[in-house]
Formats: sequence, structure tokens, C-alpha cells
Amino acid sequence: MPTRYDAIIIGTGQSGPSLAARLAGAGRKVAVVERKRFGGTCVNNGCVPTKTLVASARAAYMARRGADFGVRVGGHITVDMKRVKARKDELVRGSTQGIEKWLKGMENCTVYEGHARFEGPRAVRVGGDLLEAESIFINAGARADAPPVPGLESVPYLTNTSMMEVDFLPEHLLILGGSYVGLEFGQMYRRFGSEVTVVQRGPRLISREDEDVSDAIREIMESEGVKVLTDTCDWEVENRKGKVALRMSCAGAAREAVGSHLLVATGRVPNTHDLGLEKAGIEVDARGYIKVDEELKTSVPGVWALGDCNGRGAFTHTSYNDFEIVAANLLDGDRRRVSDRIPCYGLFIDPPLGRAGMTEREVCQSGRRALIGKKPMSHIGRAKERSETQGFMKILVDAGSKEILGAAILGIGGDEVVHSILDVMYAKVPYTVVQRAMHIHPTVAEFIPTVLGELKPLE
Repeated sequence: MPTRYDAIIIGTGQSGPSLAARLAGAGRKVAVVERKRFGGTCVNNGCVPTKTLVASARAAYMARRGADFGVRVGGHITVDMKRVKARKDELVRGSTQGIEKWLKGMENCTVYEGHARFEGPRAVRVGGDLLEAESIFINAGARADAPPVPGLESVPYLTNTSMMEVDFLPEHLLILGGSYVGLEFGQMYRRFGSEVTVVQRGPRLISREDEDVSDAIREIMESEGVKVLTDTCDWEVENRKGKVALRMSCAGAAREAVGSHLLVATGRVPNTHDLGLEKAGIEVDARGYIKVDEELKTSVPGVWALGDCNGRGAFTHTSYNDFEIVAANLLDGDRRRVSDRIPCYGLFIDPPLGRAGMTEREVCQSGRRALIGKKPMSHIGRAKERSETQGFMKILVDAGSKEILGAAILGIGGDEVVHSILDVMYAKVPYTVVQRAMHIHPTVAEFIPTVLGELKPLE
């Protein structure tokens, strides 16, 4: 006999646990299913561990730069990779165990550990248990994808997940993919002491960004000794006596890069292939993402998809916002929609990139009249005081409404500073509100009014 619940939640990423708490708190009987590690990508092999590793890499970087600040560190700077991994593991373990304890101690909530598969639009099987509910929420996440590269199976390549188990220093790390994952690991391991080569198919790194942002990011990476190869194609991998040999065409010329290890960071795919979605009639797109509407409802009434598996955002913050949208609509009598949110994200190299709203390219393509302000970080006192003057801040404004359309803050504190712009965008007020604000000195954010006071027509 099936066990009846009011709601079933599949997966414990950023959406699932918080939604379980809201539903259970409202008196609904909830079942939560987790097949592996509690917390999903962010906690186990995404934000928490990678930003912990980034912090260790920055410590090594700053130790080597000590003399620039009049601080002399005796002897050769070395990195204990086993200790680096142990510190990361400790933080991950605390987060994972905290989520598991929270869910298992939650009133009105039952946790099932196993793989969930649909047996119908209202039925989910977990091992020997058959669960039924009128409301089902899929928070299954995504995983690293490997492209069809000839010879790739001949080498023990790494992904963002298996990188979490590395407790040694690769002699030479080859990275396929020049976007968020590849760039963060690339700079990180260069700072730890590895030789690093980043290989990108397209003509520039992090191609969704404007050309000036991509160029500045490349300059940052190369300034630290990361080798960057762009405009490559025809990849082939060979296991050459324990080394990884990557053959390619680079800007029309044959090239080869040989390293000790290979990280594949070319993209991710949703964890929807083995959920039995077809038995429930739940539609997916050509890439396997579950189709959802503006309220995150699937093609089957009573079933929602949240987080990375719905293709409406690939970040921790978009997943959590998915939870907020669903909870508000179901429990608060609200009407929240995915289209309410403004795209925003960060690239956590050092210095970081904070992005909000439209890119300059998108604004130009929209055909609207717009204004633009831009200032290099080398003009900003806080950046000069820290000897971190790479990057720039750029803000785009609608010439008619005077509302801010988008911003890119590439530089010291950019991942935090961008929120002051994002909040003004949500308020839908003219840029003059923040342009006339008095900010604290000496900070990076104090230059936002300056940039907005120097706007010029976007051509």
C-alpha cells in the first residue's frame, strides 16, 4: 500500500529543505527524498567548497605578495594541499550534516534516503516504498557534462565534483572550458602552484559577457601566469605515458598542450534522465530540462520543478528564489513569477565580477536609447590602497525612463558592490536616486554615484 503525504519533495538542494520547512510549518505532511548527499551542489561541490578553496588560494597569493606591502615572510611559501582539502571538508561536512539534522528533526516531515522515480503523476517510488501526494516538487539539480571529445575516455579526467577529492598539487592542470567553473579553478590552482592552461572553444573567455569584460578577465588570468588558448576546435585527447596530451586547432593552426591532469568544465546537464518523468507525463526540453511556466509549474498539474533542473537559472540564488516564488504562491496568497527577478550572478575569481541586469551587448540589441558610464578600478582609492587595481565598473541606463538597465563591476569587492545597483533596479527608481546619495569613503561603492554622474550616450 502506498504511503500518503500532502507533498513530496525530491532533492535537498537550495529549494527543497526550505520548502519542506514552510510546508511542514503550515501543517502539511511532507516527504523529502535524497539519494546521495544532503544540500545539493552548492553545499557539496559548488559554492561552499569552491569558495573555501578560493580563500586558501588567496591566502597563498597574498603571502607571496607580502613584500609589496612591507611584510616579509621568511622562507619559501608552500601550500599544504591536504590541509587545504581538510579545511574545505570540515566546512562542507558541517553544512551537509546541518541540513540533514534539520530535515530529520522537522515536525511533519519524513526523510527517505534513496533514488526517487515517478510511477505516475502522483506516485513516486523510493526503493521498496511507494509514496503518493497531490503536490510533488522536483529539486533534482544538475551534474557536470563531458563533451564528445575523441580519446577523452582514455584519461582519468576530473570534473568540478571529483576536484573536491584532490589533496595534491597537479603539476600542470589542463582545463577544458573558459567560463565560471574553469576560470575559478584555473586561478585557484595557479595560486596553489600548478601550471595551468585554460582551453576555450570560442574566441573569448566567459562568452556571455561583453567583450571588454572578457578581455579584462583574460588579462587578470594571464597576469598570474595562467595560459589561455581561445578560438580552439577539433579537440582530441591522448593518454601519453600517464600524461594528458590535448591536440587541437587553435585559430586555424595545429596546437598541442600536455599536462599532468585534465579538468573538464564545459557545461552541466540536469539530473532528469532517470526520474521516470515519462511515466508522469512531465515534459522536458531538448536538453533534458523540465519545462516550467512563470510559477514553476510543470506540464502536469500538481508538479513543480525548482532549481537547476528547470533551466530557469543555474545558481544557488536562483534556486532559493524558486522556493520563495512557490512558497509565496502556495502559502501566502501572493502572485510571484520568475519574470519578476533581475538576472544577477558573480564570477568568483580574484578580483571578482558582479553582474546585474542586461549586458552592453543586450542593451544595444534591444534598440533602446541608453546611457553608459565606465570607470577603471585604477581610479578608485580603495583599490589603489589594496594594490588591486585590475578591472572596471560599468553601468547602463535607459535614456528615457532613467532606470538602470544593467551593470558589471569587475574589481575588488565587485561581487558585493553590485547589490547596491541591483536594489535600485528592483525599486524601479531613476538612477539619480543613487547618483545623489552620499556614500562612505574610502570604499568602492562610493564611486557608483561618480560613474552615474558621468554618463554618455551609448553608441
